[in-house]
Amino acid sequence: MVGDFDAAEAMHDGISDRSEAWDFIRAFATGWHAPLSDGDGVDEDELKQVEGRLGLSLPTALREAYLLFGRRPELFEHQDPMLPPSELFVHEDLGGVLCFRSENQGCAFWGVRLCDLGESDPPVIVQSREGWRPFMERVSLACVELVLSETLFSDGPLYNACELPAGLEGEVQRLFRRVALPDYPMWTGDDESPVLWFSAPGLLLRQDGLTAECWLHVRGKTLAHLSAACTAVPGRWAQWQGTEPTAVDELPF
Repeated sequence: MVGDFDAAEAMHDGISDRSEAWDFIRAFATGWHAPLSDGDGVDEDELKQVEGRLGLSLPTALREAYLLFGRRPELFEHQDPMLPPSELFVHEDLGGVLCFRSENQGCAFWGVRLCDLGESDPPVIVQSREGWRPFMERVSLACVELVLSETLFSDGPLYNACELPAGLEGEVQRLFRRVALPDYPMWTGDDESPVLWFSAPGLLLRQDGLTAECWLHVRGKTLAHLSAACTAVPGRWAQWQGTEPTAVDELPF
């Protein structure tokens, strides 16, 4: 398991601009899925048609994201997918919000205010239960979070989740390395915020909130990775219906 992709290591101290964001997504795609290639983005003509339909210009960062990985559904199309260009729309709130991502049942949206469209990498807001709130300071950062989240919740058996018992809220930070994304709100509300990311080689972990019984989500590259993480963090893991997973001889992190 030596050499498995580690998101925290790949991100180092954070992402300072959209070029670094795309470099991270390329590395992440290679580490968790398959390398990106020239045919993995949408066509430029498709984006021009969308701009004509909406009567606006897409921010440079959003355009670059679609051109980079807009045809790689494993990176953006599971739990809260990025909208295909043909489904981009303007929400009427706040003087207009260009929405490019949706909660899977349409309960929340992510977007850029129309007044910010002139910026190359504008801030992103999310429609939470408390109303629209700041999400990420740049579209490119929001795209990094997107590919992490959609990979975490992708199909297959290598995912698990639990509510952390009281007293174990800080255990994840002790065991795993923090991914250098800024804290951001969960759309479901303050009780599940902020959202924190952690990793180890072959593991992605997301903790929703800081209080007792906050949710911890885990995806492993292999069953051994996943089982090791669930063994290391005591909890009522959903996949094993409250029983302890089989321990492994050597932890892969």
